[in-house]
Order: sequence, then structure tokens, then C-alpha cells
Amino acid sequence: MIPSFDSDGNLPVGIHLVRWDEFANAFGRTAHRKRLLRGLEAATRLLRVAGCKRIYIDGSFVTAKRVPNDFDVAWEPAGVDLALLQSMEPVFFDFKYQRAAQKAKFLGEFFPSSAKADLVGNSFLEFFQVDKSTGNPKGIIALDL
Repeated sequence: MIPSFDSDGNLPVGIHLVRWDEFANAFGRTAHRKRLLRGLEAATRLLRVAGCKRIYIDGSFVTAKRVPNDFDVAWEPAGVDLALLQSMEPVFFDFKYQRAAQKAKFLGEFFPSSAKADLVGNSFLEFFQVDKSTGNPKGIIALDL
């Protein structure tokens, strides 16, 4: 179950594991959000084929923001056939120009969850759980693929 947003419009602190149908129903309520959701779904199909078991979703898509910019995904690399993923879709490994190719293809950004996200050394999984505007902890969504 997806909890209610806090006063900042974020999910409450924690990693909230939900099913795809719950996620799509909660966050795919407008035409714009449905379009973003289709991009995310296309990418998750490829990640699943390559062996990814779980993704973590962040970005304005999982906030109360009416018109989100995009979504950000940290994918679990354990068990992923990186060569297969690279051959199926090299855009997952293209981080140039602020991940423009990822955004163009899937309407969001993708990072290995264990990769370093900042100069302090936080992984993307850790980095996603902090509100970049306030510095406060916040929640994210997890989906098992």
C-alpha cells in the first residue's frame, strides 16, 4: 500500500515496496503521468529480461506534484547480465549530457542503485531518500520485477 504524502508532498520516510498495479493506479492518474509510466514500463521490461530483480523509483513522479518532470530509477545490479543489458539497450549506460539519451528514450533516468551519486559517497539508493530541496529524509517506491 502506498502511504499518503507528507506536508512537503513527499512519501513518508522509508522504502515502500508495492506491486506494479498499485503503483500505476496511484501515480498514473493523468495523461502526462500515464505517458511517463509507459516509458518506465518499457525500461523495466528490458531490465527484467537482463535479470534485474528490483528497482527504486524517485523523482517528482513519486511526489504530490501535479505535473512531474520525470522519474528517476535506481536498479539493483545483483544478478543483472550487464553485457545483455548493454546489447539490448545501451542507453542505460549513457550518462552524457545529463542523461539526455535516457530521458529521450524512456522519459526518465536510470542508475545502478549501488553507484555513487554524490561527492560524499552516497549510493543512488541512499541519495534518492533525501529531499534535494530541504535536505530532509523522504520515502521512495520499490518495485520487484
